[in-house]
Amino acid sequence: MSLRRLALTALCICDPLEKVQAVQLLWATQKDAMLSPNEQLHQEAHQTLPGRPALPRLIPAKHVPTRTPFTPEGLAALLHAVCHIEFNAINLALDAVWRFPHMPEPYYTDWLRVAYEESQHFEMLHTHLQSLGHRYGDFDAHDGMWHMCQKTADDVLARMALVPRTLEARGLDATPLIQAKLRKANTVNALRTADLLDIILREEVGHVAIGNHWYRWLCEQRGLDPVAHYRELTRRYEAPKLRPPFNTEARQRAGFTEAELDYLLGG
Repeated sequence: MSLRRLALTALCICDPLEKVQAVQLLWATQKDAMLSPNEQLHQEAHQTLPGRPALPRLIPAKHVPTRTPFTPEGLAALLHAVCHIEFNAINLALDAVWRFPHMPEPYYTDWLRVAYEESQHFEMLHTHLQSLGHRYGDFDAHDGMWHMCQKTADDVLARMALVPRTLEARGLDATPLIQAKLRKANTVNALRTADLLDIILREEVGHVAIGNHWYRWLCEQRGLDPVAHYRELTRRYEAPKLRPPFNTEARQRAGFTEAELDYLLGG
């Protein structure tokens, strides 16, 4: 089977730990599979995307309760929320690999690497969550990231614009704020969570940079201005309005230009 077809197979796996194992095996053995960038793949009738467990229960984002790190249960809920983000991120990266044909070969290996690193993030966060007496699925969650994945399924350019460099880039902004609360809580488990987020933040900068790279490459191929077209895509796909504070330093490392940062700030 081709690497892209194997990515689709991994995307359909429902059990989180089995999905993690499949992604890590695919990363380790990728040279044994054909890349097949021009193969037109289709979701089979029996396949439900993404594969995910029966729990957590998915509810509207506005109904998800506030999570505080200042109680053991609140810290577990906060950690669970980050686990859920990383599980979704595995699925988003796998979807980017299988769904869009006719891209350069490095596009596919870039997103397979992202899926692999996201699987590592999920694994280490879930291990920590289990040490607190909980498992993935114990708390309610929302499905905003996958909804945007579905909305942009028709266009790889829209996908690059609105998932990695919009929704996932929001994590660059949110992480330092979460870490500040965790360090204020100042418990062993809260500080351990903050340390794990340090590791994740460093690698997420690289993931957003991949989204920026391929967004700009696609804009160049289509003769589009990246800033002006991004504005059009956010309108067309009803992307969430991004509001400060922004982690400007992390966004610069992820490849956002001054013009793009000015746009975010309303300049």
